[in-house]
Amino acid sequence: MDTMLEARLQTKQRNTQNSRETSLWSSGFGMKLEAVTPFLGKYRPFVGRCCQTCTPKSWESLFHRSIMDLGFCNVILVKEENTRFRGWLVRRLCCFLWSLEQHIPPCRDAPEKIMERTGVQNVISGRDPGGAGEGQVSGLVKKEVQRILGHIQAPPCPFLLRLFSWALLRFLKCVFLNVQLHKGQMKMVHQAAQAGLPLVLLSTHKSLLDGILLPFVLLSQGLGVLRVAWDPRTCSPTLRALLKKLGGLFLPLEANLTLDSSEGVLTRAVVHAASAPLGLWTGALAVLRILRGWGRSRPVCVRVHLAQPFSLQEYTINARSCWGSRQTLEQLLQPIVLGQCTTVPDTEKEQEWTPATGPLLALKEEDQLLVRRLSRHVLNASVMSSAVMSTAIMATLLLFKHQKLLGEFSWLTEETLLRGFDVGFSGQLRCLVQHTLSLLQAHVTLLRVHQGDLLVVPRLGPGLTHLAHLSAELLPAFLSEAVGACAVRGLLAGRVPPEGPWELQGIELLSQNELYRQILLLLHLLPQDLLLLQPCQSSYCYCQEVLDRLIQCGLLVAEETPGSRPACDTGRQRLSAKLLWKPSGDFTDSDSDDFEEAEGRFFRLSQQSRCPDFFLFLCRLLSPLLKAFAQAATFLHQGQLPDTESGYAEQLFQFLQATAQEEGFFECADPNLAISAIWTFRDLGVLQQTPSPAGPMLYLSPAFTSWENQEKLEQFIRQFICS
Repeated sequence: MDTMLEARLQTKQRNTQNSRETSLWSSGFGMKLEAVTPFLGKYRPFVGRCCQTCTPKSWESLFHRSIMDLGFCNVILVKEENTRFRGWLVRRLCCFLWSLEQHIPPCRDAPEKIMERTGVQNVISGRDPGGAGEGQVSGLVKKEVQRILGHIQAPPCPFLLRLFSWALLRFLKCVFLNVQLHKGQMKMVHQAAQAGLPLVLLSTHKSLLDGILLPFVLLSQGLGVLRVAWDPRTCSPTLRALLKKLGGLFLPLEANLTLDSSEGVLTRAVVHAASAPLGLWTGALAVLRILRGWGRSRPVCVRVHLAQPFSLQEYTINARSCWGSRQTLEQLLQPIVLGQCTTVPDTEKEQEWTPATGPLLALKEEDQLLVRRLSRHVLNASVMSSAVMSTAIMATLLLFKHQKLLGEFSWLTEETLLRGFDVGFSGQLRCLVQHTLSLLQAHVTLLRVHQGDLLVVPRLGPGLTHLAHLSAELLPAFLSEAVGACAVRGLLAGRVPPEGPWELQGIELLSQNELYRQILLLLHLLPQDLLLLQPCQSSYCYCQEVLDRLIQCGLLVAEETPGSRPACDTGRQRLSAKLLWKPSGDFTDSDSDDFEEAEGRFFRLSQQSRCPDFFLFLCRLLSPLLKAFAQAATFLHQGQLPDTESGYAEQLFQFLQATAQEEGFFECADPNLAISAIWTFRDLGVLQQTPSPAGPMLYLSPAFTSWENQEKLEQFIRQFICS
């Protein structure tokens, strides 16, 4: 592992390079060539495992150690061996013959299965508002169900599906060099499909081509036809009939009515029983974009990630046992922000940003909570199973002013693999760096200097904003360490000046209880969709995980006090009563530490030469979000309130852009960060929401109308920011 720059060199560069316009990064192309491989030793990280706490049976039964060794396959590489025939003519027509051999499972007895669903039976029996009642003839109801199903879907046409798969295969071979799929991930999905239960697939839609790429991949791997949903208002009757034969779903207009409407009750029940749909319309738009740019761009590689399947029934049974007491962000943090108390409540944060759609509101409150927490599990699995790309690593290095791109690129790739994340690239280091810079050439300036060195300068404005978007993909890999580093920064904020030397900061003793408190404060402040905490994981377990990560990466070292038991002595440790009641979390050696003994445990910042720069690197990973929050606090006395959420978000975004022009920090000039700040302030009780004819209106809460409390909020946020 390459060491980073010495602290004194970094301090000197910060003094001489005061703006991004004069900051140059040397690539070091004179270095000895080396290869970058996505392996640590013999194996590459296997990502996307399901939750062991909520779905232990699925975690064990749908995985085997040999799955990790299966490697990747190219799903668009069709050869003679993929067909039943052999010969010269077969090699010429292998794609067409392969498409003819695709298995299209028949769709039988759909009306009967729909009639047996509970929701449809409730409407027929009159137990739901607008139901038909017991006296209605069942034959008429069955015909009505068939009519609704005929509008929604049609039996797939095997010939059209095979013809479409052949045409799509030819198109994908022209667009992509290869479409990679991990055989082990696919084997887990096949094992889940063998149970005979329907598979519900949720996509994060990282590309506009997902709508046509995913159905093709699943069909080519023998999983049948994926039902996808289309908007009937965007298609002509002829196109609608064709798409139905290809597996399309068209939801009736009555399905979008409000839940209290008496019209379309049976339609909504049939729709809820018949679909788990995936949007496809954006795929057509992506195809048009690719065709318009045909010949101007080089073919690229793409990888499809499939997380480990799990049983939804098993999850619903086990997840309910992991629920504990929770409080809102306003109850947890507002008294601490305003200086009314210093103790962090011993409970979890309740923060749900899942959109409250009609089907979700139709569920009971307990089931709504179950669905919301299921979405957090799915989001965690999707992020953990996604590979880190070379553009994300390069953007991070450029944003944080690293000097030797070759050495630092290799170092950051290795650090990513060490944390259990997969990377989506490999090859010679020089070629990788050159290719990555060519992908970012619209956002950086490349300058050749003497002795073959290359100077790279990010472009101001949109260029820096785009690099910040790319670097955010690397944050999940270093999130625990980044939270810990910002918490340490907050703990030292009142003791040591931020611009003080590292040696002075390393003198300070940091108690474990103080570290726990700062980590908890930052955990409560950060949005849950950023932290990706599984709902079955307690905050105290995560605090210990953060502390362990800081020790493992060498930033913190234990300070042994005279007469105390060494931190490494775990022989006489016992489980404390405070830990036993925790609702979830695996019991490891680090978790079994007695919380009462933490009062006498202290740490110092390590004085190794690489630690100052690594500490600054971790802090800067969260800087865009935290600076956006701090500037949102500054904007409270300038914003025009009351206003709608969208209107106030536009006001705040314009303020972030104006501030970025003044300070040269464009990473936080992001509309998504503006919305995240507004939602966080609403949960914190800084902003309040009231209904109005124009929609929900935001206004400043009485507790934060004074400038003094607004200043307290801003200072609370800025303590975690490392300048």
